[in-house]
Amino acid sequence: MVKMKISKSTAKTEIVSKGVLYRIAGPVVVAKNLAARMYDVVRVGNEKLMGEVIQIDGDKVVIQVYEDTSGIKPGEPVFNTGKPLSVALGPGLLTSIYDGIQRPLPVLEKQMGNYILRGVDAPGLPMNKKWKFTATAKVGAKVEGGDILGEVEETEGFTHKVMVPPNLSGKLVSLKSGTYTVDEEIGKLDNGAKLQLMHYWPVRKPRKMRKKLSPTIPLQTGQRIFDTLFPLAKGGVAAIPGPFGAGKTVSQQQLAKWCDAEIIVYIGCGERGNEMTEVLTEFPHMKDPKSGRPLMNRTVLIANTSNMPVAAREASVYTGITIAEYYRDMGYDVALMADSTSRWAEAMREISSRLEEMPGEEGYPAYLSTRLAEFYERAGIGIPLGTEKTGSISVIGAVSPPGGDFSEPVTQNTLRVVKTFWALDAKLAQRRHFPSINWLTSYSLYHEALAPWYKENVAEDWPEVIKQLMIILQQEEKLLEIVQLVGSDALPDKEQLTLEVARLIREFILQQNAFHEIDTFCAIEKSYRLMTLVLKYNEQCQNALAKGTRVKTILELKAKDKIAEAKFTKDWKQWLESVEKDIEKEFTHLHAQ
Repeated sequence: MVKMKISKSTAKTEIVSKGVLYRIAGPVVVAKNLAARMYDVVRVGNEKLMGEVIQIDGDKVVIQVYEDTSGIKPGEPVFNTGKPLSVALGPGLLTSIYDGIQRPLPVLEKQMGNYILRGVDAPGLPMNKKWKFTATAKVGAKVEGGDILGEVEETEGFTHKVMVPPNLSGKLVSLKSGTYTVDEEIGKLDNGAKLQLMHYWPVRKPRKMRKKLSPTIPLQTGQRIFDTLFPLAKGGVAAIPGPFGAGKTVSQQQLAKWCDAEIIVYIGCGERGNEMTEVLTEFPHMKDPKSGRPLMNRTVLIANTSNMPVAAREASVYTGITIAEYYRDMGYDVALMADSTSRWAEAMREISSRLEEMPGEEGYPAYLSTRLAEFYERAGIGIPLGTEKTGSISVIGAVSPPGGDFSEPVTQNTLRVVKTFWALDAKLAQRRHFPSINWLTSYSLYHEALAPWYKENVAEDWPEVIKQLMIILQQEEKLLEIVQLVGSDALPDKEQLTLEVARLIREFILQQNAFHEIDTFCAIEKSYRLMTLVLKYNEQCQNALAKGTRVKTILELKAKDKIAEAKFTKDWKQWLESVEKDIEKEFTHLHAQ
């Protein structure tokens, strides 16, 4: 083995062996005479492009390169670092914007402008920044992976808990409070292991938890259709598939902005550059609704757009979930948005074809379902190592099926592992109904698990209210088929009322304006009040109809239309009380006639 050091533009890399390039096929290259293990990180060619070992066949090592391989040729050297693809975990992650392999994009932009040159590298954390560390663990105590050593204020108002790396344990020989860079020694174990503010972790290896728990608390999103009809639990997994233009990215961004997770990890995986630009320019200026501070103070953005190297796109999802697991281990609730897993699957398909593997359905690799399941399985709620506090990762993966065909492999394999399915509908989007979630094809399997929480924290009759709403919406769908044939006037009076109430549910509850200052977020209590008022109106209508009032007279009543204005009113409680009184007056007057 050859031991040497190479110096890249911003980082030093230790080399444990050297080989030579034998074959190049796009992002997949083959090296010969290279001593390597699976998933070792290597440096390819004279420009030292970053890559990863993905297959070993005798003396030939197959490598996927995370950068453009144009111009490199057989015969150039390949260097093996002997380490797997890992991310740096420590203070400085929050507010950062990374590419798929944790290179900080703002740092690279300062060095070389708007275009990333090949073979460049930069540390994932600010190595020169000093952090004020307050030790909380006691010298002499026995510690193991996950135990908290102390705290650092990472961003204003956010406490970063410095932990013992999961693979270390021993007796704490020394630990001092003070001001340190992330790679300076803050303490030591009796076995000689040095402790720092940061450590590295392989992205493809899940971080363990002490105990996994069943999800029983909803992830509150501020989006009415998600919070009411199709809730997602903290530590749960959801898929949001839809065709082009149906609103996947806006829905993901709304969830990132308003959900009640403490940390947001947003992965722009293979999306168009202009969409990621909106995220990157908008997020730094957004205010956190809880603290009033910038939302970026608790956000990590990973941007791997469609024009970036395809292999790095495959790695970006693992980078994001590893960072999410790190904050979960501190006892925080993390929400991870992956936009979109279809582009990730396409990257796998391209690399698989370069490897000349036997293709599965629609050309995707046969292990597509396994990779998707492995990714979503890293979500969950539980007790992390070294703490009694629970932490969670909720994963929301966008899927972009070609032509909106939900029968394609990525959507179908995702459906096997997720428990909440938010199906976007192009027809609803064309009718300007946003969020364009189809309430007939979407579902959530968390209703039963979350019911006790809703009963205790919102209202005892929450499950019944949701059930009544869904019954009315399903009845409307059946009636619309008849209406297309004979018209709504031919329907019996009771069915005409059902259509009207269903319209109120769709327009007053399910529709929400993401760009309106007030309606962009709706508290769960407000959603409940809107639902119960619409159902109360329905009850008054049915009573009036039973007493012989003509359906046309009932439908002409005006007070019900004021319910919608509560969506855009700050003092919604007072407004809805006033509307409820107006509705009661109208029906009282109706019965008196």
